[in-house]
Amino acid sequence: MLGALSFAFVDSINLLLIGVIVAVGIVVPAGRGQYAKITSLLIAGDWLGVASLALLMLAIFDGLGPVVKEFVEGPVFGIILIATGLATGLLALRGGDNSAIIERVMGPLRAPGPLTVLTGFVLGVVQSATSVPFYGGLALLSTAGIEPPVRYSSLVLYATVALSLPTVCALLVAWVRQRPRSAAGRGFAWARANPRAVTLTATWAVSVLLVALGVIHLF
Repeated sequence: MLGALSFAFVDSINLLLIGVIVAVGIVVPAGRGQYAKITSLLIAGDWLGVASLALLMLAIFDGLGPVVKEFVEGPVFGIILIATGLATGLLALRGGDNSAIIERVMGPLRAPGPLTVLTGFVLGVVQSATSVPFYGGLALLSTAGIEPPVRYSSLVLYATVALSLPTVCALLVAWVRQRPRSAAGRGFAWARANPRAVTLTATWAVSVLLVALGVIHLF
């Protein structure tokens, strides 16, 4: 179970969702609690997206049974993690960011409403569907030998851990909005002025964690 949650934590380094949260913090005026409502609905929608896809994939992995167990317990699983980590680090050097995507999704996020939840849901599904750690954690959970009722109910915790860093970021942005001259405020100002460095650091963190998990699995 802890192994699965470690993958969920790696998955929580979600630069797209974090970027969207920061953008909401910038464009939404202070007062009336709009920022808190929007980010709460956004994260709730994202959580539902992650949990829904996790439920589907866990059912698929459980159905495959011995195939998934053989894959997870063999060296190929660790090799894929190491290869993915190295590829992630190398691709980060090519540059690029999520600014264009963030701009496109900001429409429904200027005021709280059902579309805010839907936007979060779509972001959660897309992010999870393209994340190797997401699938790796669920594969481990499927083969952990836990009784089905406990295994499926643990998806609540799995999705929560996968949203842990974006949630912390949302709280930090709320703090900065109230205290822009604080140390956290200065830190966010530096991050906004140096997006390339922030993106590289976060991406390389994912890369290092994936390689480490792969090496641990092999040895």
